[in-house]
Amino acid sequence: MDMNEHINDLHKRRLLAAEGGGMEKQNQQRKKGKLTARERISCLLDKDSFIELNPFMESRYPAHKRVFPGDGVVTGYGTIEGRPVYLFAHDFTVFGGALGETHAKKITAVMDLAAKNKAPFIGLNDSGGARIQEGVVSLDGYGHIFYRNVLYSGVIPQISVILGPCAGGAVYSPALTDFVFMAENTGQMFITGPKVIEKVTGEHIDAESLGGAGIHNAVSGNAHFSGKTEEEVLAEVRKLLSYFPHSRQSSPPAQKETARPLLNKLVPADSSKPYDIRHVIEELADRNTFFEVQPYFAKNIVIGFARLGQKAIGIVASQPKHLAGSLTIDAADKASRFIRFCDAFHIPLLTVEDVPGFLPGIQQEHGGIIRHGAKLLFAYAEATVPKVTLIVRKAYGGAYVAMNSKAIGADLVFAWPSAEIAVMGSEGAASILYEKEIKASADPEKAKRKKTAEYKKQNAGPYKAAAYGMVDDIILPEESRKRLIQAFDMLTHKTEERPKKKHGNIPL
Repeated sequence: MDMNEHINDLHKRRLLAAEGGGMEKQNQQRKKGKLTARERISCLLDKDSFIELNPFMESRYPAHKRVFPGDGVVTGYGTIEGRPVYLFAHDFTVFGGALGETHAKKITAVMDLAAKNKAPFIGLNDSGGARIQEGVVSLDGYGHIFYRNVLYSGVIPQISVILGPCAGGAVYSPALTDFVFMAENTGQMFITGPKVIEKVTGEHIDAESLGGAGIHNAVSGNAHFSGKTEEEVLAEVRKLLSYFPHSRQSSPPAQKETARPLLNKLVPADSSKPYDIRHVIEELADRNTFFEVQPYFAKNIVIGFARLGQKAIGIVASQPKHLAGSLTIDAADKASRFIRFCDAFHIPLLTVEDVPGFLPGIQQEHGGIIRHGAKLLFAYAEATVPKVTLIVRKAYGGAYVAMNSKAIGADLVFAWPSAEIAVMGSEGAASILYEKEIKASADPEKAKRKKTAEYKKQNAGPYKAAAYGMVDDIILPEESRKRLIQAFDMLTHKTEERPKKKHGNIPL
């Protein structure tokens, strides 16, 4: 063959690899509202930045005597806003995106490259699970992927995007990654599908009700984000990556203003009245930079990324709008994992606190609130990144300690003048301490209000905590943004020595 023949042969082979399972199957994907593997990559990455790897690898165990170049997965690297990322995209047109030996080797190879180059790794998932035709070697392939998910956890950010029905082993790798995105209506995750469940248990359920985006974002907590279309989901992935460290993306315009007078009006003086803590966060952070994580799960706590003085930070905040902001099993799990991600990637943490305590109840106690609440304590105490707390209204009991108090490692704690820091609410404390006196009075209700006011003034205000050094300063709401920016600037070069050990034993 002369050079022109070699060139023509190469073009033909590349076209064959790009076709996947063929145009008919690609069109079937589009009719379902789904993009093809390569269309997804083009939508996610900067224009013309994708470099494909191993497009000619083939299975050693051809199904139905047919071999597909690339073996049902597209792998490679490219850029997002100029920043290198590595990725794979299942090709559902080839064996339903099922994983086989060669398929797995392609994924593990690009994972290793991502780790060597300290770049984020993204998986675009659309897979029916292990390839039955290949038997145990497909299961072994999953094992190699899971091992790398764990090995590179905390080394590089790992993001999973669920864009089609994913079952069996295809959902455990996403569960091991840092963040999971799901496309509504088309993205599903389950260990065993509806047909298997019906056969084994007799239960009837459809795929969407079993493992759709709504279920995993609001009920199970297995996913962090969802979007109506694949394009919307992939745009959110691009946005999330902009908050991670070492990004070459340009910073947003500087914020000239520091005072935010609106903060005075956002938090009701009455500690029993609900409000949306997200409005407070939006006033504290740079304009339009707050990016909430898991907004539909455990709504009594809010987590997310933002920029403060143009610098990326992670935020954990009580949400008085739901369950009065009390801590629950799911809230503790949600916050703990986010704290550990931020700590692993050197992202400073801001805690905005208005917490009445851990939620009382038999269900919470029997469900293990002690163990789950301990995760939150462990995560905060373990984290060595800059940690700042702002108490905007109340901080009661063990929840006060758990929400990044000075005792468990906060670098700085600020409180507003109206904040209450105590073992319990003033009304409850007064009822216990002055029970006999209140009952013996001519007007018990009036006596109770008087004793509550006295207790609050003497014991629950922020000044007593400040006198003991548990609060570093009491600041006005309108000063908060400026003081927080100054605090994180001061902590920029923070270092902290810890006892040498292999790792701690978080109460899982």
